[in-house]
Amino acid sequence: MSRPAVAHIRLDAFRHNYRLAKKMHGGRALAVIKANAYGHGAVQCALAIADEADGYAVAAIEEALSLRAAGITAPILLLEGFFEAAELPEIVAHNLWVVIHHLWQVEALMAAQLRTPLTVWLKMDSDMHRVGLATDEYRRVYERLQGHPNVADIILMSHFARADELDSCYTSRQIHTFHTAIAGINASISLSNSAAVLGWPDAYADWARPGIMLYGANPIAGQEGQLNMPLRPVMQLTSAVISVRTVSMGEAVGYGGVFVADRTTRVGVVACGYADGYPRVAPSGTPVAVDGKLTCVIGRVSMDMLMVDLTDLPETGLGSRVELWGDQVSVNEVARRAGTIAYELLCNVKRVRFVYTDTPTEEKL
Repeated sequence: MSRPAVAHIRLDAFRHNYRLAKKMHGGRALAVIKANAYGHGAVQCALAIADEADGYAVAAIEEALSLRAAGITAPILLLEGFFEAAELPEIVAHNLWVVIHHLWQVEALMAAQLRTPLTVWLKMDSDMHRVGLATDEYRRVYERLQGHPNVADIILMSHFARADELDSCYTSRQIHTFHTAIAGINASISLSNSAAVLGWPDAYADWARPGIMLYGANPIAGQEGQLNMPLRPVMQLTSAVISVRTVSMGEAVGYGGVFVADRTTRVGVVACGYADGYPRVAPSGTPVAVDGKLTCVIGRVSMDMLMVDLTDLPETGLGSRVELWGDQVSVNEVARRAGTIAYELLCNVKRVRFVYTDTPTEEKL
């Protein structure tokens, strides 16, 4: 027997979410599968949509090469570009696309001796102020690269800082800044991340770059479940109750005694903790589902275990199945209770067994 903590990865849900992103945005879409597909398994997710993906996006060349080794032949974009000029021959050899976001990369690309030209995604800093070329230098760089023998094609791109805030005008300002800076340039455009696909139609262009929505989590607070064709959670994190005890009113449970029973309480111990990726800071009251019925975490999450309240679920006990997040418990809600975001929780899942399932369906979106 193995430890009961399992991450169930439903690849049919991943495929559904990719199709939904493409339908909502229109045009083509790069599936963002960096960070091991946000903790879900990059190779498995890439293969699940290999027959229909327009391409993929990863952070760096190491992630791209693992996909190529698995037989992925579609375009792969390096979102952070290259970190030194010595990477360029390998980027060419594996037919990768590359983001250019800094002047040193421009100079290195133009000075390189390459067998074949590269497809370049030229990134503008439209006021996120992280990476990207300044608006006043963007056109000059585009003109320098256009027609250069090392450049096959140029896609114009930027990234949004606050697209998950529908009540903020910041994204509209970024869209305006971007289009003002590229006025008169005839090239393909990519602006939309997941939040923009879901909430900012003004950002729609030739290419989308959906990430977190592919895994079934909506980055826009309060919007979960409100789409006509909802996202489907790809990961269901489950475990089981491995111990049950009853504590009296006034007794403390777990490290630090942070939970004190206000009634006679039936406590279930679950084989999952922060070493598995469940957030240590998730407070008492964070929802879980035990044998399909909602209850909550009590006490402090420890490395290998956490406790749940079984008082009102008398039919549950040893071996009862516990969903930490997935179909009944939203990963967004767990993240909110823990003061973080779903991206972090999903990326942090480890040590648990990963079980991949796929039920191909012909669906019309």
